[in-house]
Amino acid sequence: MSIHADERTRRPDVGIPGRQDGGPRDEEIHMRTTRRSLHAVVTVSAAALALSACSSQGGAQNESGGGGGGGGGQDYTIAMITHEAPGDAFWDKIRSGANAAADSLGVTLNYSNAPAAGEQATLVQNQVDSDVDGIAITLAYPDQVGPAAQSAVQGGIPVVAFNSGINDYVDYGIPMYFGSNEQLAGRTVGERIGADGGQKALCVIQEQGQVALETRCAGVTEGFPNTEILYVQGTDLPSVQQTIGSSLQTDPSVTHIVTLGAQVAQAAQAAKGDTGSQAEVVTFDLNPEVAQAIQAGDISFSVDQQPYVQGYMAVQALYLNLINGNDIGGGQPVLTGPSIVDESNIDVILPFAENNTR
Repeated sequence: MSIHADERTRRPDVGIPGRQDGGPRDEEIHMRTTRRSLHAVVTVSAAALALSACSSQGGAQNESGGGGGGGGGQDYTIAMITHEAPGDAFWDKIRSGANAAADSLGVTLNYSNAPAAGEQATLVQNQVDSDVDGIAITLAYPDQVGPAAQSAVQGGIPVVAFNSGINDYVDYGIPMYFGSNEQLAGRTVGERIGADGGQKALCVIQEQGQVALETRCAGVTEGFPNTEILYVQGTDLPSVQQTIGSSLQTDPSVTHIVTLGAQVAQAAQAAKGDTGSQAEVVTFDLNPEVAQAIQAGDISFSVDQQPYVQGYMAVQALYLNLINGNDIGGGQPVLTGPSIVDESNIDVILPFAENNTR
């Protein structure tokens, strides 16, 4: 897909089907834009007055109320809607980063999630109907969720995509994206397996049809062609362990197990122990247990997309767009990965992983 910078520049008159000058839709968008522009002016003016007060009184003064960070945006409400599945601790880091940004900036964060595409689309539409000030969205299922996000864009609500949908977000008029290049990340893993003398890889997908996960394994196969795809039910970890173990017993030629989430990596470790397999475990993403396993040499390496950064930047980018019209990235996605975590840097990263920020 060819992507041009001008396609990623948000303009009020772009992407609005059947636009008619002076029509009801234009009046609605104009009123929304005017309201937000005035809000931004008030916010900036308030900040300027606060700085003046600090200067005249010799330092910052304590104030009650607000959104917890003193950023001046306490009247803004930003919605974050993800495809988080129950029990997946990966999203704790996304939310931790998003909450940290919201607290720092003084905005209200509304977080909601649904693993089913149709339900996530409904959540997005609910936030559009609630007239929130900005929306951060994951596009794991772009065909279903993308149109709902596009309706927000067309209604004048700033939208950023993150985590999933790097190849699709521009199709829905979304100007900013924060996340990893999943194809590149997967290819990096495949090439490294080949360089390490791998014979056969098993790439475990815990959610069939999820675009980011499918793309990761496609990248692994590109970098290391002798890769077999194994589908498991990621919300049932005992079943994941059993399915991986069965595959290892059936095919002892597997030298590398590639998992796409930290919890699945732990299930793969257990399956390896159950079967006596000598296959190496490689994973995407981190949690404290995986970080400790890398330090101990039990997991070869992890490909980290830095979800804390994704959550933080999504909220911060929306805030800057609201108060200052910024579109971050210059028309290109802002990459938070792939970042390789292995024995060479695990000692530095482990404390942050244990703190749930890496």
